Order: sequence, then C-alpha cells, then structure tokens
Amino acid sequence: MTTLAISGLIRPLLEPRLPDDLDVRWFLTKEEALDVVPDAEIGWFDMNDQEAMAETLHAATSLKWLNSIYAGLDFLPMDVLIERGITVTNGAGINAITIAEYVVMGMLNIAKGYRQVVRAQDRREWLTDSPGKRELAGSKALLLGYGAIGKLIKPRLESFDVDVTVVRRSGGEGVLTPDEWRGELGDFDWIILAVPATRETDGMIGADELSQMKSDAVIVNIARGAVIDQPALVSALEKKQIGGAFLDVTTPEPLPEDHPLWSLDNAHITMHLSGRAQDKMFIRSAERFLDNLERYRRGEAVSPIFDPARGY
Repeated sequence: MTTLAISGLIRPLLEPRLPDDLDVRWFLTKEEALDVVPDAEIGWFDMNDQEAMAETLHAATSLKWLNSIYAGLDFLPMDVLIERGITVTNGAGINAITIAEYVVMGMLNIAKGYRQVVRAQDRREWLTDSPGKRELAGSKALLLGYGAIGKLIKPRLESFDVDVTVVRRSGGEGVLTPDEWRGELGDFDWIILAVPATRETDGMIGADELSQMKSDAVIVNIARGAVIDQPALVSALEKKQIGGAFLDVTTPEPLPEDHPLWSLDNAHITMHLSGRAQDKMFIRSAERFLDNLERYRRGEAVSPIFDPARGY
C-alpha cells in the first residue's frame, strides 16, 4: 500500500476524493510531520514554517514524489532532492493569474498616484488635481522572466498599450537575451522581475543596473527579494535615482518594522500578498495533485516538474 504524508491544510479538499487503497497520514505540526513522513512514498509537506518543511524533507527518507503549492522552493535543501532522486512538482502557474493582475495594479497605482488619493480620502480632503499623471499607454516595460506568470503579464500590459520586451535565453524578434538586457535598461519605464530564485538571478539588479535606469523608471518585483540588492535599491530610492519600486517581495520577510523601505514614499510594499489575492489557490492545487496522483499510479509523468539542479 502506498503511503502518503500530507499537510492537514489541504485535507478538506483532498480527503473525500482520495482512493481508499492508500495509507494517508495527515499532520498539522512539525512534530506530527516528523513522526509520519519516514515511510512516506508521496509527500505534500506545505506548512507556514519553511524551516519546518526543510526539516521534514530531511526526515522523509523513503520519499519518491514531493508536491508543493509553492512555485519557488529555494528554501528546501536542493542537495537532498538531487541525491535521493526525488520527483518534485511545484505550484508553478497556480497563482499566475492573480500575480499578473497584481503587477498591473501596482503599475497603475504608481502611475496615477493612487496611494496619495487613498490618504487624501482618509483625511477627508478633496483633491483638485491628480497626484499621478503617468499613462501606461505608450510606455515601455522590460519583463525579466517568461514563465507561467510572465506569459500572463505580457498580454495584460499589452491591452493597456504598453510596449513589452521580454528577456529569454532563446532570443528572437523583439526579445532580449540574458547577455543583452543590461545594455538596454535606459530605454524602459518599467522593469518587471518575474524570474525564479536561482544563483544566477541572485542580486541581478544591483547598483550598476540601477544607475543605468531612467530617472523615473519603476521596478516591479514579484519574484524574490534576493533578486535585488536591497541596500543598493534603498540608496537609489532615497536619492531619487529612479522613480520608484513596487515590491511584493523583500529580504527578509517579514520586513523589520525599522527597515528604511517602510518610510520611503517611492517604495510600495505589498507583503508578498500577490499570490494570496484570490480564493482559488488551494482548489487549483488540490485538483492538480489529484490529477497527478492518478498519473503517478499509472506510471505516467507528473507535472509541472521542478528541477532542483536548476532551482526552478
């Protein structure tokens, strides 16, 4: 009998639909997880504590397939996944729609100065002019990362008549390669980061890149905080070297209360909420897992596959 160890967070959506010939062990705490995972062939270890998830993986010595709702799994020990030859399916695409919508919201928020409008409402002050006068139409955006999220960001921005240039390894017409985009940074009004968290992308936006951007350019980061050299970004924002930053992700998370980013008017922090701005995340994840479970039991390929050697 196949043994599954699954986080109780997803239990209500899975339990009524799981086949009867499975040994399913549910857990809610790290202690419960460590007790039930050693014999599990299939695992879904998602908890709010990522360190606990990593510890649970170490203990799952019989694991063959690991599933997760997370798209980025950089907090897990990649060496363990590689050495044990564990098949990993992640949450790539599960939150893509809402994150793409968040990008558009953030850009419109900054373009129209909407934060100032909300604050004026709180003060019951009737503004006679708009605090933001930028239009998305006719602006140019550089989109770094063209996975499930990037593929949804591009058409949504194009519907606002934004000229979107994508960075892709394969290149092509209207596309920049990883070796080309830095030399073109000064051409763009918006720099959108939707890349996976890997050694290659760590700190890919630093002081040099910031210095090449337009003075009113805005960075939109829905990737990982580590993709940006955060002290360099704070310095650029303080000096108004760039126009602003819309940051759904930071380093660390949560951001400490005394961090300077909180007090900068040209920094917009949305507390990694973009993927949570929906009510379908767990439903989509459960459906995908159940479909994959049928495939796994038939000896067929599961998807989407996370490659621990590449980090995405």
